[in-house]
Amino acid sequence: MWQIIMTLLFLAEIAGFVYLASRIYRFGFTKRISHGNKRTGIAVCLAIVLLLFVGLWLWMGYMNAVICILHLVAFSLIFDGIFWLVGKMSKKKMKPYYAVAAAVIFSVCYLTAGWHLAHDVRQTSYTIETEKATGNLRIVLFSDSHIGTTFDGAGFLTYVNEMQEKHPDVVVITGDFVDDDTSKEDMIAACSALGTLKTTYGVYYAFGNHDKGYYDAAYRGYDGDDLIAELEKNQVIVLQDESRLIDDRFYIIGRQDLSEEAESGGTRETMSGLTEPLDMDKFTIVLDHQPCDYENQVRAGVDLVLSGHTHGGQLFPLAFISGLVSENEKIYGYEKQGNTNFIVTSGISDWAIRFKTGCKSEYVVIDVKGN
Repeated sequence: MWQIIMTLLFLAEIAGFVYLASRIYRFGFTKRISHGNKRTGIAVCLAIVLLLFVGLWLWMGYMNAVICILHLVAFSLIFDGIFWLVGKMSKKKMKPYYAVAAAVIFSVCYLTAGWHLAHDVRQTSYTIETEKATGNLRIVLFSDSHIGTTFDGAGFLTYVNEMQEKHPDVVVITGDFVDDDTSKEDMIAACSALGTLKTTYGVYYAFGNHDKGYYDAAYRGYDGDDLIAELEKNQVIVLQDESRLIDDRFYIIGRQDLSEEAESGGTRETMSGLTEPLDMDKFTIVLDHQPCDYENQVRAGVDLVLSGHTHGGQLFPLAFISGLVSENEKIYGYEKQGNTNFIVTSGISDWAIRFKTGCKSEYVVIDVKGN
């Protein structure tokens, strides 16, 4: 799937360069620079687009440069159509720079808003009711911090302090706490930030697909075992296909990520295998990074499944498209199937892309109301 997406993205990028160059070629200055030579003029226009792309790349990285260029192309196409239609209706020839100027201004404003949505972390709240004898329980959930993308390890402490102000009974982390490019220093600082949390029942963590690293441990200077050691040093309980009974009131079940068997050649326990030894009269909370096992989770009779991974679809209209073609069963938000409640968070940060135009960055506060 990712290979197909990246190939399509590369082809769209090349087509975008050509399209933007063709738009610039319509400006009078290109003919003056090229002395009327069409090939020279086209080469100049391509050089301008490439310089813009390289500048964006140096400023915010390759992937974000691609996102900026593709948005500029999309809005150029839209405004070309709008101004062509206006010209037809008014029977006046519209200057080519009108559409270009509108596309540039709209792209800058739109992506600025997207930058803000990615970097300005907000709280999202849900209330879950159950007939089980759980009492009242406040859960704070966050996922996909990918430390080092929109905030570093020290900056993460700001959000930990915000979560502390919600007076959580328990804090849960559903994976991708760190990224393949998270430095060892940032990883240690972020784990130390978690160590400042004061909760009734502790902090619980399940792995995501990026936490253990897709590359050799030398690439970032640590591996999954080092991350576990640092988390546990800061009183974070790491669950890998394990469960904990807490206060004889509820279970927290942490699953191995799907990538263990799909990409790493490992295994993970089935949902029924994890719940079989449990007292299912008690409330069960499942931490499962990727929201892709709903049928089995409903069949196992768990009460609440918490996930991340999807980044809420990240960019409009990807949330809609992902809902149609993704292997994930839900891209964002709350859903209930049978007696099982599902919540997928858009994440507190991002992976490589530093814009969110289809969602927001968030941590989640869940109030469970039981008997």
